[in-house]
Order: sequence, then structure tokens, then C-alpha cells
Amino acid sequence: MLTVESLHKTFVTGEGKVGAVRGVSFEVGEGTFLTLLGPSGCGKTTTLRCVAGLEHPDSGKITIGKDVAYSGSEGVAVPAYRRGVGMVFQSYAIWPHMTVYDNVAFPLVHGGFKVPKSQVKEKVRKALSLVGLEKLENRPAPLLSGGQQQRVSLARALVYEPRLLLLDEPLSNLDAKLREEMRLELRELITRLKISTLYVTHDQEEALVLSDRIAVMSEGQILQEGQPRDIYLNPQHPFVASFIGAANFVDGKARGARDERGGVVVETALGQVVGSSSQDIKAGETVSVIFHPEDVLVRTDGDARGTNVFPGTVERLIFVGNRIQCRVRCGELQINSDVSSRVDVRQGTKVFIELPQENVRVLKLK
Repeated sequence: MLTVESLHKTFVTGEGKVGAVRGVSFEVGEGTFLTLLGPSGCGKTTTLRCVAGLEHPDSGKITIGKDVAYSGSEGVAVPAYRRGVGMVFQSYAIWPHMTVYDNVAFPLVHGGFKVPKSQVKEKVRKALSLVGLEKLENRPAPLLSGGQQQRVSLARALVYEPRLLLLDEPLSNLDAKLREEMRLELRELITRLKISTLYVTHDQEEALVLSDRIAVMSEGQILQEGQPRDIYLNPQHPFVASFIGAANFVDGKARGARDERGGVVVETALGQVVGSSSQDIKAGETVSVIFHPEDVLVRTDGDARGTNVFPGTVERLIFVGNRIQCRVRCGELQINSDVSSRVDVRQGTKVFIELPQENVRVLKLK
């Protein structure tokens, strides 16, 4: 449905040229929900705006369906109103002087997707029904809640049945509870409609909940793309591991030989750690050992014998309901672990931490 190839976009500032998007390539298949995930300034929104036709790229190619929307080499630049995409902005862009009905009907009456007047009412009511606002069509926009405004913006983007839906952090202005509810509603709606969707967010949990695929961006480039589970459990770049969830990082030097299970042996300040890696890591290379807090087992009995078992002292405990965030000091290192709230562990307790080899990733420092 959407193909982006080697997209580049540079902005000129008072400090010189800034490469906002640098060689970005990805595809959004039919009915697929792809999220561009990354921190502020990574280029994700600029990429989205290039797809929408709101920014003019420097080079690259954008194809929507079978139609070329932009090609730097061919001199093609289809205007935004002819690209057949629906877009929901972060600010919703709801007109305060209009009713819900008039806001949703606007693209059909005044925009580039005009239809005969006889079809407007049916299409608007269908779109409002999709987002659960069919009973509020006559309500003035200023009297809507944040969640209702978000639904109006989504209905307006869906009313002309676009080939592609673009969403620029549409939930960021909602409170935490409503944002969580809207995630599920949005996911169910898009799954039901089977509409191809490109979503932009800096919220890792939001991306994991909503997406079929995630592309993690940093400094104008995509560092890793894949299914949410694979991105979380098998990061291929230290930045991806640090950005997707909380992770422990322990740097060290790789040894030459792998162990009998094919694991990479790394000498660290923690001790000798064994983990898995899909990279070709050579002896002497500086690497990072990465593992999530939920993968750190904290034991109050036993000893330090065995693979990836190290002594430590509980330095801090934070009770957060269903789990305890536990920080264990192992020599000069601080290791974060999530343990069950039913585990009887106290500050100052001598413990052993265990890192299951299959949950430890070893990556080259990039």
C-alpha cells in the first residue's frame, strides 16, 4: 500500500543544515499498522508529513498503492489533497465554530474529496457511527471532551474512505486513563476496517499495543524494524534496547570462544557473563550486555556458583502494586530488577542475582 524508498529531508537553520530524514525506507502492507517510534527530533513526524505531502523531500520516492506520490529523480510531487490519504493531527485541528457533523463533512463539501450533496449525510453518519459519535452530530465542537474531539478528528479522516491513514501522535493530549482506553478502541477500529495505517509516537507502550510492525528511529534513520515482540526481546542496536522498555546495560570485552550452548562470553565488571547474539562478535571487541529488569532473578538463598549468578546487596525497593522495583548493587554496578510484590526482600539484604542466558543479549557498541 505504501512504499518509502531512500527518503531524505534537510532543513536549513541558523546553525546550518540539519538532516531530519536520512535515507529512510519502509513499507506498509495492505491492512498493516506500522508505527514510527522514536524520541523528539528523530525525524518520524517529518517522514509522516512527507508521505502526506505537507513537506517536500529532498530526494527519494513515495508510492501509495500503485501511484507515485513523490519521486525526486522523476520530478513527481503530487499535492497533498490528491494523495488520497487521511490524516489525524496531534492537535486534532477541530474547528470550534462548527458542529460535529460539519467538522466531519468538511472534506466532502469543501475539500479535495467532494461528493454529491446527496451522499454527504450518509457518509458522515457512517463515519460517526464507526467512532461512536452518531448521537452527537449536532453538538458544537467546544462542548466536546478531549476523547470526543479525538474521535471527531478520526471520523473526519475516515469519511472519504482514504487508501492510507496517517496518525501523528493523536493520543498524546489525552489523560493517562483515557489514552489507554483510546489505544484499544483505535486498534479495534483499524483492525475492523483493515485500513493501512502509518502511526507516529514517542510512547513505547503505545507502539507495542497498537502496531503490527514497529520501525525505531533515531537521528533521521531507522535502526530496526520488526514485530513488537521481536523488537522488545531481540533488539539489534543499543539505542533500540534502551528506548524500548527499561534495560540494564553492562559493557565489557568479548572472549574468543563461545560456550557449549553457542553463547557469547563477555568479561565485565559484574563478572563473566554469557549471552546470545546474532552478530559476528570477535575476541577483544567492546560489547554491551543487555537484559530487562523482569529477566533478573533475585534469590535470597544459594551461592554464586553457576552461569550468570552474582552476589549483591539490595540497595533500593519501590513498591508499585503488582511488583517491586528492586535495585541491587553488585560491586560498582547497579542492577535493576522487577520482582513479585509477594517476594519477601528487604533493603540491605544480601542476595544473588541470576541472569538466564537465553534472556541476555550481547551487542556491539555502535
